[in-house]
Amino acid sequence: MRAHIKRSGATATGARGRLRVLPAPAVSHGALARSTLVVMAATLVSSVLGFGREVVNARYFGAHVEMDAFLAAATIPTILFGVFNGALVSALVPVFSEYVARGDEDGAWRLGSTLFNLLALGLAALAALGWWLAPAYVPVIAHGFPSEQLQRTITMTRWLMPTVVATSLAGVASAMLNARHRFSAAALQGIAVNVVTIAVVLWLTPKLWIYSLVLGTALGLVAQLVVQMPAILAYRMYRPVVDLHHPGLGKIWLMLGPIVVGSAAGQMAIFFDRHFASTLTPGYIAGMNYVTKLVGFPQQIFAAAIATVIFPLLASQFASSNRPGIERSVVMGLRLVNFITIPAVFALIVLAHPMIAALFERGRFTQSTTDLCAGLLPFIAIGLVGVAACIVLTRCCFACKETRLTVVISVFTVVLNVVLSLWWLGPLGARGLLLANSVSQWAQAFLLFALVWRLLRGLNWKTIASSAARIIVCSAAMALALAWIASLNTHVAPTFGARAWYLAGQLLIGALVFVGAARLLGVEELAIAVRLILQKFETGVPSPLENREAPIA
Repeated sequence: MRAHIKRSGATATGARGRLRVLPAPAVSHGALARSTLVVMAATLVSSVLGFGREVVNARYFGAHVEMDAFLAAATIPTILFGVFNGALVSALVPVFSEYVARGDEDGAWRLGSTLFNLLALGLAALAALGWWLAPAYVPVIAHGFPSEQLQRTITMTRWLMPTVVATSLAGVASAMLNARHRFSAAALQGIAVNVVTIAVVLWLTPKLWIYSLVLGTALGLVAQLVVQMPAILAYRMYRPVVDLHHPGLGKIWLMLGPIVVGSAAGQMAIFFDRHFASTLTPGYIAGMNYVTKLVGFPQQIFAAAIATVIFPLLASQFASSNRPGIERSVVMGLRLVNFITIPAVFALIVLAHPMIAALFERGRFTQSTTDLCAGLLPFIAIGLVGVAACIVLTRCCFACKETRLTVVISVFTVVLNVVLSLWWLGPLGARGLLLANSVSQWAQAFLLFALVWRLLRGLNWKTIASSAARIIVCSAAMALALAWIASLNTHVAPTFGARAWYLAGQLLIGALVFVGAARLLGVEELAIAVRLILQKFETGVPSPLENREAPIA
């Protein structure tokens, strides 16, 4: 399939609720290339630094009860980040872009400034309320914690509550910049939060212990907003006005409803995970967090990037009523994420212990913690393919303006996750919670697939199944090679250098076996992925930075 990506700006909602492609501001080819390079580099650096933040946390705090307390304290700010940040970007960009595209600069800036100021006031009040009520709701999240650990969690929650204001305003700022195709400043958000958090932890841990992580996280989240404000002010995007009669506000509120509900449903899984895990042996909340971040790394780097590249194509195809084109794009998107995630699942399962030991085992992250995390990793890894498929399928539903049923499926997934968690918590403990997450993600993927099937009046599922089968065979060959290497019982010195070198060798051999098998079986997804990304780089306006993961915890 050849993906023809048009030179177009953001999509907007027309008078009849249909997507239409808005023209982007005139930008030179050189400017496009520079912007794309900046966004691509920032995405990679941000993801690497985000994972590096987890490595630093593992060294200084391991899976001790203090880390469990911090993660429980971060639950509500993380949920609010997921709800407000993602929803605001999704709702504001198309409406704001519509004003910009028709030359109504004053209307655009008044809309953005009004929303910015209203949120600053409203969320400041919400943060104050959250600070005051922390002793009431934190025990619900951490109901299994002993009294001293619970009080520590309440204190940490209060430190983190003001960050809700900064993260949400950062979402508005990035939406305004993205609508004007000013991606560089918004792309620096992830770098800012990770650099600040890591620096504060390294500097203040000897003095503040776990509170250095709380303070670093809070300052890092404020830095997300700070790095964008110079660009906002330079382009005169902010004004101290509140125009409650602005017609754009009504459009945003209409769009926010289903998006907020869907986002909230997805974020509630974090609440239930930590609620149930608080009754387990200390260290399991931290262990679940480490393995979740490890599994999310290939998703954040590759799967989300593929979906971001494909989304403008889906929107433009829907705008031109090109349903066959949408169908081909969705099929290709699923094939590409399968190509990335299926071998990743096999590698994560087979290399669970050496991978965790090399990445995390140092300082307070002991060998017993490595054993704990290695036992958890397979149960969350098996859901990676479902999570990645959901990203592509959700993009298709949004491009086709189907939000109601998408939200219903999200809510059903959360309910299923809770039921399975209650069922498996007793016999499987933390493994049961992670397995419930994985199974519910697969269920969501199948339901979204059925919804997309209905929207497009069919999908070429045979091509998807055939491609997945070949990738599974190649991944199995890779796994057998890795298992054979493990059976040699090679002694590896317990140092970072020795472990990293041995792990790199295993990954290289596994990759060579996978690529060789892929060539024998005619797996063509790698060449297609490279071609699609190059086309995006050469001819498309760079997409906004994909920021699906909360930088809190």
